[in-house]
Amino acid sequence: MIPDFEVTILGNTSSIPVHGRNHTSQVIRFGQELLLLDCGEGTQMQLRKYKVKTSRISNIFISHLHGDHYLGLIGLLSSYNLAKRTKALTIYGPQGLDDIITTNFRWSKTKLSYPLNFVQTDPEGFNLLFEENLFSVYSFPLKHRLPTTGFLIKEKPGLRNLIKSKLLENPISIEAIHSLRKGEDFLEKDGKLIKVEEYAYPLPSLRKYAFCSDTIFDPSISSYVKNVDLLYHESTFLTADKARAAETFHSTGAQAAEIASISNAKELLLGHFSSRYVILDEMLAEAAAVFPNSIISEEGQTYPITAVHE
Repeated sequence: MIPDFEVTILGNTSSIPVHGRNHTSQVIRFGQELLLLDCGEGTQMQLRKYKVKTSRISNIFISHLHGDHYLGLIGLLSSYNLAKRTKALTIYGPQGLDDIITTNFRWSKTKLSYPLNFVQTDPEGFNLLFEENLFSVYSFPLKHRLPTTGFLIKEKPGLRNLIKSKLLENPISIEAIHSLRKGEDFLEKDGKLIKVEEYAYPLPSLRKYAFCSDTIFDPSISSYVKNVDLLYHESTFLTADKARAAETFHSTGAQAAEIASISNAKELLLGHFSSRYVILDEMLAEAAAVFPNSIISEEGQTYPITAVHE
């Protein structure tokens, strides 16, 4: 059975929570695993509103230290403590985040009921941060006003399904079956090579989701998010405000669409909207003119990451 892989948007505004929109945060569900990407102010309220089982979150990824991406973290960690959580929690984030968290709890004389681990992210290069049996999480550099990383969640290959008719026609050993299911050819004692493609169905396409939180328009991002099934890319401004986007190291919707296009992404999810825009129809129109499979992210909505077969 193929596990579900989906993203739920908790917040999609930029610096100011207005127009019914909240600061950046998303929940990734892969099978039974939940990951939290960014944790802006109000995140735990959104988690409750959309009935996310927060006890199942064991890994939180913070892209950078602008407040609209992490100021909800202390509140969430405090609530875990009040609920007497005992399960370990790991936070992946930039240098300085561990000091912010530790200082807060030291001065509030808070002793957490659960182990809290911190992994410092590297704002340069493509780096493996975390992996489970079914997926891996990588960081990659974004160009913003301070060290910032994007995150790529990539499905890992599972076991192959074997062709039953082939097994009935030419039975093979249990050892060979185990090897073929793992995608490995098997060499019999008599020197006969049993090839995977003869006995196993091809693996389905592996699904990928990329999260680009805050970044100036940067075509080099495409090398890290090539062929993703769903790309979330900030789209803070309209094209009319392109100069403001460059000045603040943000992107326009059309620029996000250009990244999606050159990356050969299947779909583009737009977010991190400036407070100056109440209605986002023009944002969608500008992006769709460049990349037709563009979507305006909506808080509370869940978007499946589905592999598209070529």
